[in-house]
Amino acid sequence: MATIDLTEADFASTIKQHDIVLVDFWASWCGPCRMFAPTYETASAKHPDVVFAKVDTEAEQRLSAAAGISSIPTLMAFREGVLVFSQPGALPAAGLEQVVTAVRDLDMTQVHAQLAARRSAAGTTGGQSARA
Repeated sequence: MATIDLTEADFASTIKQHDIVLVDFWASWCGPCRMFAPTYETASAKHPDVVFAKVDTEAEQRLSAAAGISSIPTLMAFREGVLVFSQPGALPAAGLEQVVTAVRDLDMTQVHAQLAARRSAAGTTGGQSARA
C-alpha cells in the first residue's frame, strides 16, 4: 500500500477506522525526513495491512502541535485508535520493521485494560491526566 497524506480533517477518522496506522510527521526542508522517506515507502509496500500515513508539519501546524511534535521526523504508531509508539528521529529499515512487528504483537486487551486502570486512577486522584 502506498503512503497516504493526512490532514487535520481526516487524521482522527483514519486512526479510528484502521487497526494499525503509522504516521510520519515530516517537512520538505528536513534532511533526515528526506532520508527516511524511501525507507518508509518500502515498508509501506511490504506491509499492505498497515496504513502508512504522512503529515506535512508545515502544512498541518495545528495538527502537529496537537500531536506534541517538537522535532522531525517523528514516527507515531496507533493500534485500535490508541497511540502505542512515538519516537523522534529517522529509523533505519530494521528499526522500522521492529516497530511494525512490536505493534502487531501487542496484546490490545491488556493495553485497553491498562488504559482503563489509569483513567480510573486519574478519576480518583483529583483528575490528573493519564497518558499511555
